[in-house]
Amino acid sequence: MTKTDENLKAAFAGESQANRLYLAFARKAEEEGFTQVAKLFKAAAEAETIHALNHLRITGQIKSTADNIGTAISGETFEFKKMYPEYLEEAKQEGNKQAAWSFDVASKVEQVHANLYQKVLNALKTQKQLEKVDYYVCSVCGNTVEGSPPDKCPICGAPKEKFFKPT
Repeated sequence: MTKTDENLKAAFAGESQANRLYLAFARKAEEEGFTQVAKLFKAAAEAETIHALNHLRITGQIKSTADNIGTAISGETFEFKKMYPEYLEEAKQEGNKQAAWSFDVASKVEQVHANLYQKVLNALKTQKQLEKVDYYVCSVCGNTVEGSPPDKCPICGAPKEKFFKPT
């Protein structure tokens, strides 16, 4: 891997993080009534996404849909089998209950994501027509469900009203 390849990957990570950070800043600005500041944060977040996608495209990491799903399964599986369990244990040892909760629910949701991706990949491999379903996401823990939201999130216990349908 060349130094430029390493730089592209680092730039992708940085731009991706900036996007999420600016969107969080926009939410806070909206909560505090600073609509114009929120608009600026959202615009900058979109620009950071463009930068990130440009860097990612140049690295050649975007492949066929089946390959991309395989990559997603691998990443989600690593997170729920290795990364989050280690993070959770460290947070517990340090007595950081908020971080432990965050790592725990993220780990559980990453397993859900891996299973959803595997279901789609299996359908693609067998050339089975994919069923048209809507997905809903819990705004508290990120749990992702097919069809319609449950009355209560099985991961965090949030009520049905906390689920939203991504656009």
